[in-house]
Amino acid sequence: MQALTVVAAQSRSRALTIVGAAGFAVALAAASQIAIPLPNTPVPITLQPLVVVLAGLWLGPTAGAASMMMFLMAGAAGLPVFAPMGAPGLARLLGPTGGYLLAYPIAAFVAGRLAPPTAGFGRRFAAAAAGMLAIYLGGFAQLVVLTGSLERAALLGVIPFVAFDVCKAAIAALIRPTRA
Repeated sequence: MQALTVVAAQSRSRALTIVGAAGFAVALAAASQIAIPLPNTPVPITLQPLVVVLAGLWLGPTAGAASMMMFLMAGAAGLPVFAPMGAPGLARLLGPTGGYLLAYPIAAFVAGRLAPPTAGFGRRFAAAAAGMLAIYLGGFAQLVVLTGSLERAALLGVIPFVAFDVCKAAIAALIRPTRA
């Protein structure tokens, strides 16, 4: 009887993890629809980085990364989950914002790995900032390839966004994760 109770608890936990991962993929799709274009850069300001690091902090590293993979697969398949500006579907992953998007699973994993549920504000902020850095590295790398210039890539995809993303990391750290 006790073994049956343990199996039932594990099944419930798995089901909650799947629901949570799907929920964060949907939240990320919703966050991408609020995209503010900036002059002289192909990368808009969105709430996506906040949702990405929250997925890692709340779901943990593996489920957080899995939720980001769900989002990427939906977008690559042509579902309207990416920001409304830019190429649709798989082509988005090859364009100027593709490096950021492809870094989302890594960022969620990093944030979740660095901050356990009991972590204080400082550790959650550091974990969220590390997740944001992972997103920047992915986007910066793709922009370097597309522009052929480190300076141009930094001007297009890093410098305009740093202040916004530091604020998003602080907000993510303030929101305490709740895990079942």
